[in-house]
Amino acid sequence: MEYKALADEILSGVGGRENVKSVVHCATRLRFKLKDNAKASAETLKRNPGVIMVVESGGQFQVVIGNHVGEVFDALAMKGEESGESASNHGGKENVFARFIDVISGIFTPFIGILAASGILKGFLSLALALGWISSDSGGYKVLFAASDALFYFFPIILGYTAGKKFGGNPFITMAIGGAMTHPLMIAAFDSSLVANSVALDFFGIPLTFINYSSSVIPIIFAAWASCWLEKRINPRLPSAIRNFFTPLICLVVIVPLTFLLIGPTATWASQQLANGYQFIHGVSPLIAGLFIGALWQVCVIFGLHWGLVPMMINNLSVLGHDTLMPLVLPAVMGQAGATLGVLLRTKDLKLKGIAGSAFSASLFGITEPAVYGVTLPLRRPFIFGCVGGAIGAAVLGFYHSTTYSFGMPSLFTFAQMIPPTGFDGSVTAALVGTGFAFLFAAAATYLFGLSGSAATHAKSDAEAATSASTSTTPSPVRGKEQLTSPLAGHCIALSEVDDATFASGMLGKGTAIIPQTGRVVAPCDGTLVSLFRTHHALGIQSRDGAEILIHVGIDTVKLDGRFFTPRAQVNDEVKQGDLLLEFDLQAIADAGYDLTTPIIISNSEDYLDVIASAIGQPVTEQSPLLSLLR
Repeated sequence: MEYKALADEILSGVGGRENVKSVVHCATRLRFKLKDNAKASAETLKRNPGVIMVVESGGQFQVVIGNHVGEVFDALAMKGEESGESASNHGGKENVFARFIDVISGIFTPFIGILAASGILKGFLSLALALGWISSDSGGYKVLFAASDALFYFFPIILGYTAGKKFGGNPFITMAIGGAMTHPLMIAAFDSSLVANSVALDFFGIPLTFINYSSSVIPIIFAAWASCWLEKRINPRLPSAIRNFFTPLICLVVIVPLTFLLIGPTATWASQQLANGYQFIHGVSPLIAGLFIGALWQVCVIFGLHWGLVPMMINNLSVLGHDTLMPLVLPAVMGQAGATLGVLLRTKDLKLKGIAGSAFSASLFGITEPAVYGVTLPLRRPFIFGCVGGAIGAAVLGFYHSTTYSFGMPSLFTFAQMIPPTGFDGSVTAALVGTGFAFLFAAAATYLFGLSGSAATHAKSDAEAATSASTSTTPSPVRGKEQLTSPLAGHCIALSEVDDATFASGMLGKGTAIIPQTGRVVAPCDGTLVSLFRTHHALGIQSRDGAEILIHVGIDTVKLDGRFFTPRAQVNDEVKQGDLLLEFDLQAIADAGYDLTTPIIISNSEDYLDVIASAIGQPVTEQSPLLSLLR
């Protein structure tokens, strides 16, 4: 239940359960389909410590969580908020592209983790074979190959389940359809059809065209849609006493033959045309294709639009046995990793250094959202350098036709997936060179030119800022200054000393923290109470001069679910400096085992030249000077 409170707050931020059509998750973000996006509050969610970013794109309301998105999704799923809406019920206001992105992400994201893991294992097995560490005839290889290949071989069954859920039907019916497509009898019939003078089979007089549907992608998606469409029309018309087994019966009897007679061959033809079309475009100029994909991939990731290309990669592997699109993405990912490393090495801002360190390690394994949202995109130049490096590096990979032979999210592991069945060749070397260039170029360019101004490259920690403020004899020229007073009585410490990485790193903004001695929170300025968390442990104030102030009482106190907290003001109340906003039982919270250290954060710190804490290491009282905001 650790993430239940965060799930509750996110659900409230998207307009409540009644506003949610469906939700799925990928590696770092929750992807909501909402009935009315206007009922969601992106700004409120952005102020939540558990939310990295909010993006509205591709017909989805996307809440970026980070690596623990699965746990938050599970908390939402326990409330019945998992994906299950029909794509046909999304309303007429969405364009075709938005619906396409929603359908594709809804079908593929539920198993993206095991999909990537299977591809990585295939890559490692190829590496082991190429280096002579293992023999393809050994039992160990065969067991591990079966583990790596099972998901791909039985793709129609897996996709049958997720597509059935996405299209709003019974996923077990669509799984059974996928199972029929990969049944040993059908595979044997396909193998027999390849033998000269084989006997042609028919379905009650209608000739059958046998196709090997193992590892196929598009046929089962169309078959699942047809099954769900039929199910929704016959289920309401059947008596309740028989519909539970007659509806599946009718769907199987109708859709399975239709799949082998029409849907499968047509969809297979479409799959082949899609793969051939990509091959044609790539063949015209693989260098230009690399430049294009390498430059724009991260832009697509920002808006969640990259899912439109993922099925094409999987389809290439299914139809062609290899894919040249995924390699072009790798330099784009490593370009952002390099740019993040450049920031990490150059900046002296402890806050930024902490964010860059964790984001850099995540980027190496294909998760670039923390790097993009937290580091490179806000600084602009590093993001551009990462895209330029990615474009040039991908052009090199395109020119040398670098290829992957299994699916996996682009990461360091991708190099192993590029090893051909025949062993190492020049395309693998080109991939190493091109990707290495993207990484090193972005890192060097960012280090030398990516951070502009002393505020970006020589920012100080809260403690250093306070010390320099008290000893400096030459005041810094500022355009304005806003003074905030202490909302609590207690002992003031530097933000970097808070025992919570999110606050200590400064990811949420600059500020300070107080170890409280009384259970009262008062307004630090004149302004408006703009947010009060459902659990009452945190609140947000906007000052009359525009400062956005987050006061978070205690660490992890969200888990108390509102116990021991009593609000004394309501959201949208106009408050005066010193007005009582919140009371809490200090002793009860401490007895429950929670750290009462209370961060006071300026959420929009980027709007200020600096945020200086004036009482580090000193006792403070309510309304004593605490923070100076310099413009």
